[in-house]
Amino acid sequence: MGGHSDIVLIDKNGIRLDGRKADELRPIKIEAGVLKRADGSAYVVWGNNMVLAAVYGPREAHPRHVQNSNRAIVQAKYNMAAFSVGDRKRPGPDRRSVEISKIISEALEAVTMTELFPRATIDVYMEVLQANAGTRCAAITAASVAMADAGIPMRGLVTGCAAGKAGDKVILDLGQEEDNFGQADVPLAIVPRTGEVVLLQMDGHLTQEEFDEAFRLATEAAVNVVYPLQVEALKRKYAGSTEDIEEGITNGGLANSVINETPSEVNADEIVEELASREEKVALEDMDDGKQGGEQ
Repeated sequence: MGGHSDIVLIDKNGIRLDGRKADELRPIKIEAGVLKRADGSAYVVWGNNMVLAAVYGPREAHPRHVQNSNRAIVQAKYNMAAFSVGDRKRPGPDRRSVEISKIISEALEAVTMTELFPRATIDVYMEVLQANAGTRCAAITAASVAMADAGIPMRGLVTGCAAGKAGDKVILDLGQEEDNFGQADVPLAIVPRTGEVVLLQMDGHLTQEEFDEAFRLATEAAVNVVYPLQVEALKRKYAGSTEDIEEGITNGGLANSVINETPSEVNADEIVEELASREEKVALEDMDDGKQGGEQ
């Protein structure tokens, strides 16, 4: 964060450089199922950010020494394309990309029913095609939709959003200039169903009161605005045709439970119960098959 600049980030009427008020988000668009060869995918346009996410798995983890005999591992890889910023970025991972990959892996793993897939890996790739501040929040939002699109059982979607401070005022969803020359940035990711925070960072300095306000702004925007857009994207994908719906139900994914719901009507508790009962039924059938085989 900068903090020292002659740029007026917020005018005397409380209007920001891009015309937004302090508590306004940039325009957001989310699409699910945009890649045919991935098990699940999503595309998020958040202001001038463009992020593509692809999910592969669950599949056997290689090499074998990374396997966990009790659960699956979630391996997320965040990358910014060389052309995603104004000054061409050096291709390949850097310290920032490695850090963001790690925290997103942990956040997604916290909501994934990894115990259902021992020795497996779920690989999540996030490619930032265009960057304009807030890419980690856009990336984890896209990744969560992609995982649901892949039919991976989850305890809830993960939704990202950020707030911070610029021009001595706490604001929501920092833009590029606010991120560069502002005083603080607080990205977070939350599970709207439970209120669990699975990612929280802070760059810069805030008082306790300012942090509380930033946390409130980001949380409310994530739950009330971004999360319904995630659900709506999954609805559009699976409500396309009867064949799409049947294929989605076979996959057993979170997305299928919201086909006939509006965002405000989604009951995540029922979704989780449905997924759990479905997996329990499969487990019991496998046990019965094993017993019958032994008796023969």
